[in-house]
Amino acid sequence: YSFVSSQWEEDFAGNATAVRLANPIASTMDVMRSTLVGGLVAAVNSNLNRDADRLRLFEVGRCFLGEGPEPREQPERLAGITYGSRLPEQWADKTPAADFYDAKGDLEAIAGPLRLEFRPGSHPAFHPGRCARIWAGEREVGVVGELHPRLQLKYQLALAPVAFEIDCDVLLAGRAPRFEGVSRLPTVRRDLAVVVDERLAAGAILGAIRAAVPACVREVEIFDQYRGRGVESGRKSLAFRIVMQDTARTLTDAEVEEIVGSIRQLLVEKFQALPRT
Repeated sequence: YSFVSSQWEEDFAGNATAVRLANPIASTMDVMRSTLVGGLVAAVNSNLNRDADRLRLFEVGRCFLGEGPEPREQPERLAGITYGSRLPEQWADKTPAADFYDAKGDLEAIAGPLRLEFRPGSHPAFHPGRCARIWAGEREVGVVGELHPRLQLKYQLALAPVAFEIDCDVLLAGRAPRFEGVSRLPTVRRDLAVVVDERLAAGAILGAIRAAVPACVREVEIFDQYRGRGVESGRKSLAFRIVMQDTARTLTDAEVEEIVGSIRQLLVEKFQALPRT
């Protein structure tokens, strides 16, 4: 239903001025929803009551934004929720519970070629410090996070589920995957480790590198993060994997070193990075 309890709206959206129904069919369905998260939490509880303890649920539906008798916007959104262990029960490993990064990874897989940016943020439904706002370009399009402990307790959940919600239009507007022939030319990988301020967001650094490198750089990812012995307090070490390939010719050593050098210079000038020794 698109009608929900006003208590849900306050809990999961911090919304005390939801669009009210003039003639609700039940006292617990008195407003129009502005988020899908409440319905997913209720679905988790319903499944737990039937002895299902590892859940991956989603909903696509419209939300209704505004105050008073008429919504001003009716965006269609996709929301998903994860509860329980990361992997099915198995003999080889006691897997931990799914966390923020599982939900983030699911969302990135759904987005496909569309590159999303995750910025630290807050939301009434999610745990402070375990929540991020989702951006596509210059537009904020959603949120992802771990359910707030207050709501976990209120809705009697043994574990904190992680959830995301995103506008469908940004996903549908993304470029669909297209086939490309596999190049016969070799790829070149270089690893680069630097030490940066602890407070710097890894996503911001990745975004700056990806925006500056030439087209022959196929991939830039962080594969290691380290704090501890050998790294001074208040700083962290990040190791980047840089994969390069030109589809028309083999890259020369000089070209490869020039690209890596430009990335190193960017990190020094923009983020005051130091080389990891």
